[in-house]
Amino acid sequence: MNKYLFPIYAIIIGVVIAFITKKQKSIGTKLLLSFSGAFLLALTLFDLLPEVYHHLNAKQTGLFIMCGILLQIILEFFSKGAEHGHVHIHKDNTQFPWLLFLSLCLHSLLEGFPIHQHNDMVYGILIHKIPIAALISAFLLQSNYSKLQIIGFLVVFAIMTPLGTYVSNNTDLATGYLDIVNAIVIGIFLHISTTILFETGEGHKFNLSKLVAICLGVLIAYFI
Repeated sequence: MNKYLFPIYAIIIGVVIAFITKKQKSIGTKLLLSFSGAFLLALTLFDLLPEVYHHLNAKQTGLFIMCGILLQIILEFFSKGAEHGHVHIHKDNTQFPWLLFLSLCLHSLLEGFPIHQHNDMVYGILIHKIPIAALISAFLLQSNYSKLQIIGFLVVFAIMTPLGTYVSNNTDLATGYLDIVNAIVIGIFLHISTTILFETGEGHKFNLSKLVAICLGVLIAYFI
């Protein structure tokens, strides 16, 4: 049951953080974002990547991973990088951000596919979604969108990952194309996590706190 509930918990925690901080991006959220990027990348390399390479041949796997990277680049053309913490919503705009909404929903749907009954990827998704949900919620709460639109946005966003998990665990996709979809998702995860990790800090200064957060993310993922 946790494989369905954890992604929803992440959105709820993110909304709570947005209410508490009352800011678009606090220092704590930045560090959590760095930790989540390292944690997701490490879990992808430790668990998901070897599993996919075990079921598909190497060149085919590499091809689908590249397709995932390209797909995420296309999605970010519409979302403007919201998947890794860059949320650009004009506060004075009252028109619902459909492109952002649809790209985030597709991303969330796909990231639910690698989650199985006994799979640590659910923890990676949980940690990844908390800071993203916090940043998205912060911008939505400061926008001129109606409360109904904001609630609808967050509710649909929250259920898309469990929906992807349900499809992968309860349909014929699991026997036919799941490894291919997982390879595509690996590409998405690689692009998002490395973008988070390699973004420089303000003034290109060395950030010890960020380095510690990244090391903790990798270390915890290794021992799970």
